[in-house]
Amino acid sequence: MLRSVMTRLVRSAAFAVLPIAFAAHVSAADAPPLRVAADAVPHAEILAYVQKIAPDLKLNVIEVANGVNPNELLAHGDVDANYFQHVPYLHSQEQALGKKFAVAATVHIEPLGVYSHKHKSFTQVPDGGSVAVPNNVTNLSRALFLLQAQGLIKLKPGISGSEASLATPRDIVSNPKHLKIIEIESPQLPRSLDDVDLAVINGNYALEAGLVPAKDALGLEKVEGNPYANVVVTTPQLANDPRIKRLAAVLDSPQVAKFILDHYRGSVIPVHPAGSGA
Repeated sequence: MLRSVMTRLVRSAAFAVLPIAFAAHVSAADAPPLRVAADAVPHAEILAYVQKIAPDLKLNVIEVANGVNPNELLAHGDVDANYFQHVPYLHSQEQALGKKFAVAATVHIEPLGVYSHKHKSFTQVPDGGSVAVPNNVTNLSRALFLLQAQGLIKLKPGISGSEASLATPRDIVSNPKHLKIIEIESPQLPRSLDDVDLAVINGNYALEAGLVPAKDALGLEKVEGNPYANVVVTTPQLANDPRIKRLAAVLDSPQVAKFILDHYRGSVIPVHPAGSGA
């Protein structure tokens, strides 16, 4: 039943269920392809570049459609790894699914941005204006802190934005423009731009919608000290798989860092610009 659902929802003509377990001594080159679920932009694009510079590493990259949870695919054994999320979101998913996962590589940061189709600056936002934000707990908190950084709201003292102290709209203590906070599913946020004054959009969804975060955002998260780096995630059982280790090493390489910097021009930032080499 699950496989039939996957066939309908996953955009990958090459997708096939392959055995996960194999002897630990098998090299990455000799093993079956590593099945990695990924968002189309930028994750699958980065993995395509990995395949180009590391042909010994066989990957079956599965671009996930909206509504498909790559962590559920991983938990059910339908993929070997996924690449789409940051660690705070991963931890919330572990709680929701009752599963433990393993971070195999920390790759890049997609700064969260504030966008508008109606205004060219925050000063133009009217009193009572509407702001669309992600509706999942970690990115909602992240969005509220970004709005605070732009001077649009103020959160109560003691809210740090850490996983133990996430912000919600109830924590807003100052809202000079009386902004209306509207929670929307993250993939739908770019579509809301014609209906709201501002939208806080994840970097991958902004890129998929044709936005250039480094150019189009009215405000972007700072990269320094940002805890929301995107990671490659696998199961504890596969954490030492030679294919996983090889993928992590290539993603940590200077070649991949340069590709990210050149291709995304500040909209996606590599975490390890001077990595370990491919």
